[in-house]
Amino acid sequence: MSKKAIVVGAGLSGSLWSIYLAKAGYEVTIYERRQNIRDVEISAGKSINLALSTRGWKAVEGAGIKDEVAEIAIPMPGRIMHAVDGELTFQPYGKEGEAIYSVSRGHLNAIMMNMAEEKGEATIHYQHKCVGADLEEGKVTIKNQLTGEVFEDTADVVFAADGAFSAVRYKAFQKTKRFDYLQDFIDDGYKELLLPANEDGSYRLDKHALHIWPRGRFMLIALPNEDGSFTCTLFMPFEGENSFETLKTDEDVKTFFKTTFPDFYDMMPNLIENWHQHPLSALSIIRCYPWTKGKTALMGDACHATVPFYGQGMNASFEDCTVLNDLMLKHNENWEAVFNEYQETRKSDGDALQDLSLHNYYVMRDYVADPMFLLQKKIEGKLMEKHPEKWMPLYSQVTFSHIPYSKAWETGQKQDAIMKKVMDKPNIEAIWDSKEIENEILGLLGE
Repeated sequence: MSKKAIVVGAGLSGSLWSIYLAKAGYEVTIYERRQNIRDVEISAGKSINLALSTRGWKAVEGAGIKDEVAEIAIPMPGRIMHAVDGELTFQPYGKEGEAIYSVSRGHLNAIMMNMAEEKGEATIHYQHKCVGADLEEGKVTIKNQLTGEVFEDTADVVFAADGAFSAVRYKAFQKTKRFDYLQDFIDDGYKELLLPANEDGSYRLDKHALHIWPRGRFMLIALPNEDGSFTCTLFMPFEGENSFETLKTDEDVKTFFKTTFPDFYDMMPNLIENWHQHPLSALSIIRCYPWTKGKTALMGDACHATVPFYGQGMNASFEDCTVLNDLMLKHNENWEAVFNEYQETRKSDGDALQDLSLHNYYVMRDYVADPMFLLQKKIEGKLMEKHPEKWMPLYSQVTFSHIPYSKAWETGQKQDAIMKKVMDKPNIEAIWDSKEIENEILGLLGE
């Protein structure tokens, strides 16, 4: 007998998961609200660039599409900090050979769709909007936005991979009894700018780095694109001092960039035009539970949308695919058992990811230019080098390992408390490289 699966949403995780389902022998139908992005020009600067790291690479490799993704991925082994006076400081992300990879959301999504159709033999219906779902029966109600036709489709299993504003979650899960749901918008928004390539096609900044202009309560970042450009994002409060509301005129914008990010201002040829091309957008966190009911499951941003400051939103969604695939094999496609273990084990990781993402925002905007913070990172790097079995910095746990997010967050908080004691020691700048400090940290770890 044929097995059928429905995936709502042809985004990154929906397309990737459909490949896994097809490999397991399912006939996969995907319903996507938007038009086919492959039919329109994919330009950089439309959404925050993505940083693919260890968890994401594992998922794409498991689906058999690593080589296709690698073709558009640009390695970034570290971040470059831009001070107001133009001084540049490089900070490696991990050990030698470790890097995160800048990928264009649009190009990656197009590859995922191609692979879903070619490797997964999935059928993708575009401009088909989910307007309802019966979670227990594995049934979705779909509206063809071109013809206005409304119809139902049923499958053995249904996966809602339709993003932070999931229709399946809103139309069905949120109507069920005792469904917990929290949507929290942070105080800061973002606006994108596209820093073009030089006239000869070369990059205006170092291609192999994530660039950050940290300015305390706000920051600008830049990630490289394949065409020599950089997708740049200004994160800043909506209101108050140094906020988007204070940038009322073109002159305000020019003055702000000229005084706050002078080196960026000097290399940006069309700042005002760019400023008006991209909307001011909000950032939110979604927490909910349960993630499954009957024959239906939420995955990716539909159940654990987060803010982008750890670069883990996509990686976490891809890791959902890895986790679900492992459980599908473990339980021999007993979906009740799969769904129960999936939500029970993965929910704590979704919550921890959101805590981690907010934590890293403060690190990026407030601390990365602080000499004491840099010294702390130096101490932690030395510890990892000498005692890798006892100390792995939080960033490495999250980005370069498969340690569950919840475990990484718990360990990171313990490490943070230890380092606070160490950094408070008198004259730490002079004694940081001593055996005394090393032994003290190891002793605190053993407590």
